[in-house]
Amino acid sequence: MNFQQLKIIRETINQQFNLSLVATALNTSASGVSKHIRDFEDELGVIIFERHGKRILGLTEAGQTLLGTVEQILGGTQALHRLAQELKQPDIGTLSIATTHTQARYILPPIVTKFKQQFPKVHLILHQASPTEIMGMLLRGEVDIGIATEALSHTPELNAVVFYTWQHCLIVPKQHLLARRPPKTLADLHLYDLITYHEGFTGRANIDLTFQQAGLNPNIVLSALDADVIKTYVELGMGVGIMAETAFLPQRDVLLERIPIAFFGKNTTWLATKRVQLLRHFTDVFITLCQEYKYKSID
Repeated sequence: MNFQQLKIIRETINQQFNLSLVATALNTSASGVSKHIRDFEDELGVIIFERHGKRILGLTEAGQTLLGTVEQILGGTQALHRLAQELKQPDIGTLSIATTHTQARYILPPIVTKFKQQFPKVHLILHQASPTEIMGMLLRGEVDIGIATEALSHTPELNAVVFYTWQHCLIVPKQHLLARRPPKTLADLHLYDLITYHEGFTGRANIDLTFQQAGLNPNIVLSALDADVIKTYVELGMGVGIMAETAFLPQRDVLLERIPIAFFGKNTTWLATKRVQLLRHFTDVFITLCQEYKYKSID
């Protein structure tokens, strides 16, 4: 048994059992990948992949059982390398963070600024992705930290802590009727064309559930992945925007009016790391800076 075999097992699962893609990812041949898998199975005396002819279809029950141990071994190896790197250069390295547009654009800038002042030699990488993609990147060890409102808090393999809580608000053009007479009930809001987040982003589930529980079917004319797009189409008069209050900047959004609402309750944004992952000192510092962050509504 060797580490190359373990890497091939993991990559085979990541590439959905396509050995050609595995070979490309690991810079080897498909035949070499197949031989490593066979050798691994022969040494353990169990079949870990289901096959149809030469084609791999999925994991056997034994393979599913062994997968966790494979991940632990590879994760431990990565941790050793990271520890050695920290001992040699504690303030030099790379910190990879996967997050959504809202966090990257509106919440993280002051935190990143403080971090870079303390660690100017750390290369910071911000990946913008969906909450589900962020979770996958964390589980595969591709990033050090994940930040999102959805997906992260109910995954056993992740250690998730509260970053901050927030609410949605309405945005309308300054001349809009609602700017003078805000909706008093959800039914009042239901009368308007709405623009909000795509499903799976920035508390959209709370919005849908609230309307559903009230027996209302809102007319959502446009869904977007980030607040900047929502604001753009609200400015064009296409509808009333529902977005995170954190994304409204009075000094910049001068054509829009923000209307505080409490219809959709509070949302929690989470910060997560992989449980078996060894965090470098500067990663711990970044997490501490986030924990010290206190979001304040502009009301």
